[in-house]
Amino acid sequence: MRNPSKLIVGHQEFKVAELTNNQLVYDFPMVLRFLEYRGKQLFGKKFRLHEADYGLIYDLVNYFIGDIDHCRAKGMDLEKGILLTGPVGCGKTALMKLMRYLVPHKPQYEVIPCRNVVFAFNHLGYKTIEDFGNKKHYCFDDLGVEPDGRHYAADCNVMGELLISRFELMQNERRITHLTTNLSASELEKRYGDRVRSRMREMFNLVAFSEDARDKRR
Repeated sequence: MRNPSKLIVGHQEFKVAELTNNQLVYDFPMVLRFLEYRGKQLFGKKFRLHEADYGLIYDLVNYFIGDIDHCRAKGMDLEKGILLTGPVGCGKTALMKLMRYLVPHKPQYEVIPCRNVVFAFNHLGYKTIEDFGNKKHYCFDDLGVEPDGRHYAADCNVMGELLISRFELMQNERRITHLTTNLSASELEKRYGDRVRSRMREMFNLVAFSEDARDKRR
């Protein structure tokens, strides 16, 4: 069984937590070191975490490790997923890919670009929505910039339909969905309609970068 307090990357070991009274107490500075080290492996040597984002990262870390007190204080529900919003290039996708490595002892989610879901729909049709509406955990990346789907002359707002399926799955099977997006709440409602937007309020905890967050890809 994996020891969640010690995370190993190559030959490097990071003791990110101490077991105290049967509970893991995480060391946030060590968590940051681990995430940055893992990020350099995944995304290249230029990857780094920015101090301006530490508050947001702290909230994400506490959500994924399941810190009930912190999440309650922040109004976050551990039975909901994360809706991570922010400007283009601010690091949303990288953070959601990294958080999985912090909690290898918990159910893992796949990060799937929304455009890939639409491309699959164009090829396979509604089977795609059924496939992604299964009992697995997913983070759908870059919601709102994907094209509408089209399969045999039938148009479909694929991600809108898929989110409705995932909402039903959350209610019936407690399967969590995560999202990243560049769009605001009003833009999401315009893109997917109030029916989907109302379900999103029940499905997600909103975690947002500031509007002036820098583009880390430059």
